[in-house]
Amino acid sequence: MSAFLSELQVELVSDATNSGRGTWRLIAPLIYRSDVADKTLTVPMGFETDFASVPRTPVAFLLTADSAHEASALHDWLYSEHAVPRDIADAVLREASLVTGVPPWRAALMYWGVRAFGWSHWGSKPISA
Repeated sequence: MSAFLSELQVELVSDATNSGRGTWRLIAPLIYRSDVADKTLTVPMGFETDFASVPRTPVAFLLTADSAHEASALHDWLYSEHAVPRDIADAVLREASLVTGVPPWRAALMYWGVRAFGWSHWGSKPISA
């Protein structure tokens, strides 16, 4: 069963970066067991995240931002390391959001947002073995 096996532990690096979202650094590994990816994923200590990269338009921010911090940090790491293909990374975001109690409608909005616009952040790093 999908579950976070550790708690998210972060420290603020800067609150003036990423269009006001700030940058946060993990001070302990974040471990997640994913049924969707069929593996255990470990975001290492020291990884930096801005959590959900939601546009600051009032409606988008109100509907999806400031939720699912664990899932968002995991998703940021998946996008930076390409530990799984992009479609799986996006599905893991939805799965992990639901695991942490995010309402299904919000998890779906976040999922479709990254499916529609995440390609611009995916980059060209190859998938690791």
